Amino acid sequence: MQQKEEDKSYFWISYSDLMSALLLFFALFLMVSLLENQSSIEAKDEMIEDLIGIRAEIIEQLIQEFEDSDLEMNVDSETGAIRFSGGLFFDLDESELSNQGESYLQEFIPQYIGILMSPAFRDQIAEVIVEGHTDTQGNYLYNLNLSQDRALSVVEKILDDDFPEFEYREELRPLITANGRSFSNPIADEKGEIAADESRRVEFKFRLKEEELIEEIQMMVTDDE
Repeated sequence: MQQKEEDKSYFWISYSDLMSALLLFFALFLMVSLLENQSSIEAKDEMIEDLIGIRAEIIEQLIQEFEDSDLEMNVDSETGAIRFSGGLFFDLDESELSNQGESYLQEFIPQYIGILMSPAFRDQIAEVIVEGHTDTQGNYLYNLNLSQDRALSVVEKILDDDFPEFEYREELRPLITANGRSFSNPIADEKGEIAADESRRVEFKFRLKEEELIEEIQMMVTDDE
């Protein structure tokens, strides 16, 4: 009888030790997970700070480059997007680039690409985006096709063999894209009403490589939560 009680006591001691070990394991696992998660967040925050710094430098150079320009354009001081009125490049409901539009591109592109593809920023640029935008007249799909055709016309002209040679042309080829946005992002006037003339526009944007990496990190952190 005494032997059975000792065996029973030994069993419960071993079981308790096992549970303690498991609890310790899970506690360590949780701590490691939390530390890794914190490390990912800190790394993401650091990358965001670097990203903001690089974008700010590019925007500053773009503003300086075009502040005395005669081109009718606007540089967004937050994103670096450069906006041209669509009427400068295209006639109403047309996607063939006008002579004035071609003249603007010949003056604008060498300066713009000269900054983005310069040694200081070339390794950071993931994409150069030409966006076409329309007003809200007509249906969405019609305007989507029109805006896409306009953006493509601009890109085709820039990469055409007849376009005047400019520095970093070959480096630009694999990076430039044409996107049509229809009237998904119209511009409002001071009264909050859609301004048709301003909404019909062509925009030049750039995307940094770190933005892709930050998105991946954000997805990993979200999956771990």
